[in-house]
Amino acid sequence: TRHTLSDTTSDTRGIGAARRWLRDEFHSIADAAGRADIRVELQTFIQPPNYRIPEEVELANVVMTIPGAMPEARGRVYVVIGHYDSRNSDAMDAEGDAPGANDDGSGTAAVLELARVFAPRPWDATLVFIMSAGEEQGLLGARRFAQVALEEGMDIHAVLSNDIVGDPSGPDGRSAPGVVRLFSEGIPAFPAEGEMNRIRQLAMESDSPSRQLARFVAEVAQRYQTEVQPRLIFRPDRFLRGGDHSAFNEQGFAAVRFTEVYEAYDRQHQDVRMVDGRPYGDTPDFVDAEYLAGVARLNAAALAELASAPRAPECNLVFSGLETTTTLEWAAAPEPDIAGYEVVWRDTTDWQWTHVVDVGNTTSHTLDLSKDNWFFGVRAYDRDGHRSPVSFPGVDRR
Repeated sequence: TRHTLSDTTSDTRGIGAARRWLRDEFHSIADAAGRADIRVELQTFIQPPNYRIPEEVELANVVMTIPGAMPEARGRVYVVIGHYDSRNSDAMDAEGDAPGANDDGSGTAAVLELARVFAPRPWDATLVFIMSAGEEQGLLGARRFAQVALEEGMDIHAVLSNDIVGDPSGPDGRSAPGVVRLFSEGIPAFPAEGEMNRIRQLAMESDSPSRQLARFVAEVAQRYQTEVQPRLIFRPDRFLRGGDHSAFNEQGFAAVRFTEVYEAYDRQHQDVRMVDGRPYGDTPDFVDAEYLAGVARLNAAALAELASAPRAPECNLVFSGLETTTTLEWAAAPEPDIAGYEVVWRDTTDWQWTHVVDVGNTTSHTLDLSKDNWFFGVRAYDRDGHRSPVSFPGVDRR
């Protein structure tokens, strides 16, 4: 078991052994990469009692940070996260077996391998790989990291959460080995004062930063023809449920969740047992290594593009009266390898950006299109063709 409240002293069982093993793996990755600048830490904190924490307990996130190599970009942070705690049928059983192979050993394995692949080379922006604790007890580790990040002014631009990403099979023999669901919020969990009015005025119910991040992942997957393609689900998470990405959404960060298409509930949050010849429990037998590797490669493609591209430009749609054209203006990107910008647009009922025009290295562009009929956005690209996520414009009234 790796239950959040399990043994912390054993070297072979419990959450203590798990977090020390993960920390040592991160150290080994940094050593193998020859990177003295990579930081590995246990982010420990005291969790007060809650409905699934009967008494005060010390928890720890395992974190590895690869600092960005470009001075103008290293302040941008991209996070990949999976939770390493597990549970069985009883959310409070800290002693019984809870292998958690798929939930979320699969996500933990993906994050660990991504850290191994990304560590040897420099990236423009900063990358943070997190193994979080306490997800099953209320997103505790993710909420702690997100809260501290907000308090310390960490400029997190995207969070990729991998939770239950190892089993493409489902009930009745169904299987989706080439697809992973990708969830993203549209309306912010805790909107700032006046924000809901702004969302309504601009009709941006489906154009939040998290939604743009999901579209970005889909576009990257198409461009590189990854063997596992994302199926975008336009809701915060599975019906009335949540995950570690939700903790970042709560603090206003763009975050999405990768999850397999079918969830077999006889293998999730179950005691390991056999009933009438039917196996129950989240054991390694039901994790498909090839599928998990495909999900990890999809993450890698998106993360590499995010870490290499310029920042998404802050942009505005210029409104100076009634007119049939549309003018967009944006702030110039600070990165020295910026090469230009693209203006994109789509029909108001389309899920993805469908039109694009390269406007070069400028900071404004006018289209002979009515702002009534389309949604618009702007993205930046560098000399190597790496593109940022799309920024949805605000309004500059003149």
